Amino acid sequence: MSGNRSRRGDTTTPPVDDPAFDPSGDRPASQVLTGGGRSAARKSRQNRRRRTLKVISISAAAALVLVGGFAFYEYQKLNGNITADSLYNGTKKSNLAEKPDAFGRTPINLLVIGSDTRSSAADCKIGGDCGDGGAGANADVEMVVHLSADRSNATVMSIPRDLMTNLPACTDSKTGTSFAGGYAQINSSLQYGPGCTVAAVQQLTGIPIDHFAMVDFGGVVNMSDAVGGVNVCVNNNVYDPYSHLKLAKGEHTLKGLAALEFLRTRHGFGDGSDLGRTYAQHIFLTQMINKLKSAGTLTDPTALLSIANAATKALTVDNGLDSIPKLLGLADDLNKVKTDRITFTTMQNAADGNRVVIAPGAQTLFNAIANDQSLTTASGGSTGAGTATSSASAAAPAAASVPASQIVVHVENGSTQNGARVSGRATTVQGALVNQGYSSNSTIADAPSSAATTTLSYPTADAVAAKEVATSLGLPASALKAGHGSQITLVIGADWTSGSTFPGGKASPAAVDTKVALNGTHDQTGNQTNSCAPVSTQYTVVVNGIGMNPTQAYAASKGVPDSAP
Repeated sequence: MSGNRSRRGDTTTPPVDDPAFDPSGDRPASQVLTGGGRSAARKSRQNRRRRTLKVISISAAAALVLVGGFAFYEYQKLNGNITADSLYNGTKKSNLAEKPDAFGRTPINLLVIGSDTRSSAADCKIGGDCGDGGAGANADVEMVVHLSADRSNATVMSIPRDLMTNLPACTDSKTGTSFAGGYAQINSSLQYGPGCTVAAVQQLTGIPIDHFAMVDFGGVVNMSDAVGGVNVCVNNNVYDPYSHLKLAKGEHTLKGLAALEFLRTRHGFGDGSDLGRTYAQHIFLTQMINKLKSAGTLTDPTALLSIANAATKALTVDNGLDSIPKLLGLADDLNKVKTDRITFTTMQNAADGNRVVIAPGAQTLFNAIANDQSLTTASGGSTGAGTATSSASAAAPAAASVPASQIVVHVENGSTQNGARVSGRATTVQGALVNQGYSSNSTIADAPSSAATTTLSYPTADAVAAKEVATSLGLPASALKAGHGSQITLVIGADWTSGSTFPGGKASPAAVDTKVALNGTHDQTGNQTNSCAPVSTQYTVVVNGIGMNPTQAYAASKGVPDSAP
């Protein structure tokens, strides 16, 4: 045989192009065909499969660890973004409490606070006045967001920042700054911490506040960017040189600074006051809610993570919302409400110089929220036609026979204890009636003589109204006396020496006249996405030393770029 050919038993390595060479097993092909060779080949293939499966398993495990680690990192990061404070920090805890419905479910009331805090040079630039060095924050926005016990409807009520009212005593635990309480502008309560603003809103409205969420200028900018901008409409050209908002008539997508300018302008819309700003804010929120609920926004993990990151960085919340699971729980509850069952309102107010005060109807609106009465029908329409609905039975509207706000009650104190008149009884009960929505013209007096039992007398024509009063106070049927006197008169007897509800009685809140509750509130539902913000026609701004309306200011400021295309 030639010396250059392989022989059986020859240990010389054959050339790689030798057809008899099996590279997979490093043996001649003739050996692969024998019985021992086949067994070795099977073992080789099994070993290769095991090596491949091992590599895949290790890779999959590594991927899971990486994904899990990333998820944990993101979770920890979002949790770490959250800033929390006590709900009642700086003031005493309220005795107000939510009322459960027939199934034991309770509503949720969230106070949303927009702070004008300017804690950085960037904030000062976009917020304007920074003369106080960023101290002394005021609340540019105060909205009570009410979520019904059955999660079928919601009400968002704005409180004008210029409202003058009695504020509670507060002390900011962080700065030591204190306020003894008294008559002042409601937005100033934030100077003593968000807990003080919570207390002020509860004192004003009688609505128990369960949580608060506060956002500052920079937070608004970041959140509007995170949602990809919000579409809004203005019904005319508008330029407000104070907030720097400048938009042409029509629709625009507002992001970042433009969104903040829109939300902050008070000279561009309505009558040029803070009220015009609240209406524009409702339009903005309506559009944003519809965008978030639209297909894809809340199911896109990347978009959702961006929104969550911006939101948690932007918010200061109470301790009841200080974690991602708690915030997600609230968000899930809010997401259950259809947009046509969300009512946006502004509490009724009246002008008082360059400030505003509470106006008739506001207490009725407060009572509707406190008593968990929906301001929309089951079909999504406004209840402003005068019917009242309960969120526990939204499909069955119940009309109030006589609006509580039109019922005047004369309350007399005839109660005695140990032979002496019990002081303050008429004031307590009359105050409770007014808080339930009965006429503020209701009067008090001492009864001519002491009374052993409580009676509610009324002229025959007022029988329906008197029965509503009795139901609201928990009075038994035996207390009603028909055909007596010229007005509804409640005489408090010795059988009722304390409290605002008759002992042992089952009181029910007066049915809210929602026509009164919504009168003058510029209400709209959350599915009204075709509303345009009404540009002011009054001389609310000054350009080059000349007073003019925002549309004239737009024409006179051609060199100023628009806020958005």
